[in-house]
Amino acid sequence: MLWVKAFHIMAVVTWFAGIFYLPRLFVYHAAADDQISRDRFKIMERKLYKGIMWPSMVVVVALGFWLITFNADYYLSSGWMHAKLFLVALLVAYHLYCGKIIQVFKNDDNQRSHVWFRWFNEAPVFILIAVVILVVVRPF
Repeated sequence: MLWVKAFHIMAVVTWFAGIFYLPRLFVYHAAADDQISRDRFKIMERKLYKGIMWPSMVVVVALGFWLITFNADYYLSSGWMHAKLFLVALLVAYHLYCGKIIQVFKNDDNQRSHVWFRWFNEAPVFILIAVVILVVVRPF
């Protein structure tokens, strides 16, 4: 179980690195005023999303469900775990929405400002804080 937990945590760290960095690339991409920069951001966004974020998310979810099986009765009856799983579902939705934004940039159809993306970049911070508190403190 500890090996599964260790690899789950490593995958979470990797996924969050991408979740934090990709929207920052969107900020710079939205502010870019030359085609060379925009093309470079398209490549960086695609490689980060498909090469790092997707595999990390799959490993996080798979190992997370595996961890639940070690003590399913406890975890599935715990309120903190229900809250955590809800937040993970929100994070998966955020991840998928980032994929939609990549497509918008790919098609040169972005209508949002770099300021909007700066605010968008903050959402996963709050999810991370809540998830860590739920897992460590287990308040309910």
